[in-house]
Amino acid sequence: MLFRYWIGGVAVLNLLSSCGSATGSVKPSGQITNATAQHKTYSNPVFEPILADPTVVRDPQRKMFYAYGTADNWGDGKGQRLVSILQSADLAHWTWIGTAFSSKPSWKAEGGIWAPDVVRLSDKYLLYYAYSTWGDPNPGIGVALAARPEGPFIDQGKLFDSKEIDVPNSIDPYFFTENGQNYLFWGSFSDASTQGTYGVELDKNGTVVPDLNKKFKVAAGDFEAVVIHKRKGYYYFVGSKGSCCEGEKSSYHVLVGRSRHLKGPYVDQEGRNLTQRGSGTLLLKGNDQFVGTGHTSRIITDDKGKDWILYHGIDPKQPRVATGGNRRMLLLDQIVWDKDWPKIEGTTSSVAPQPAPTFNFK
Repeated sequence: MLFRYWIGGVAVLNLLSSCGSATGSVKPSGQITNATAQHKTYSNPVFEPILADPTVVRDPQRKMFYAYGTADNWGDGKGQRLVSILQSADLAHWTWIGTAFSSKPSWKAEGGIWAPDVVRLSDKYLLYYAYSTWGDPNPGIGVALAARPEGPFIDQGKLFDSKEIDVPNSIDPYFFTENGQNYLFWGSFSDASTQGTYGVELDKNGTVVPDLNKKFKVAAGDFEAVVIHKRKGYYYFVGSKGSCCEGEKSSYHVLVGRSRHLKGPYVDQEGRNLTQRGSGTLLLKGNDQFVGTGHTSRIITDDKGKDWILYHGIDPKQPRVATGGNRRMLLLDQIVWDKDWPKIEGTTSSVAPQPAPTFNFK
């Protein structure tokens, strides 16, 4: 069974006419310099104490990366950080610059902001989020907008909840666009008859699902945290299984499949359809220094053509913060390709210093 750790909620604002002063707390963005952009090596973790369920987007003008994670309490007496925002020039060295939100959405009585996915679309930044509580019978997915990656992100309300879309435990949103058509993928652990990871079409602005009945299933309900990556004519499904949030006992790990078509069928290296429970080819598992490794970002290519992926993991010797929450740190590793299948060296997190990603800013 999968578990998530959550404390608190997030802020929602109005992009065009805010009726209050509620905004996320964000420091001014730093400027890229040769010193910040040319680190030669890095070591895991690349950020601590917490950035769980990471998503990463790059500002094309300033060339900076921004990472966002599930709202969490770091146990430092400062309360809940409502979707932390980190900034980096190279994916490997991160600075906390603030939060995206400061109060909860209004479309649900209670819940927390989990597993954001942030993308840039038509010169705006969209933040898709799951809104849920522990054991929630009807979690849902919403979307917020911002003019800048630092926010503030202005809530646009609910896209759908689990009952409306008829998919139990509807969390972990992921945006994908192709040929002018936008899609949202989502889904999380469940053994109900309607369980699974699904996709559905979005409108051109990415803020409305035109027809909830046109969803399509791509994977079984023992997966969560879907990422779709396209490369050389294949669509790759990257998903997590196991327990994300049991401290040193966390068993989260990452598996993959691929398809020639966005809507599937996705199969693993043994030819098993990912809609079959128990399928998937192992990409990443824990080790002595990091456990509960999973819920990945998009795959990001650096300026030397190397691919990278970020994800969270837990130090089994320091698994929790003072409040008891899971200390899910941010980790980074290189993806290599073997016969058009993604691999991470040793199928586990790196523990020794590694060459850092390369990004040029001239």
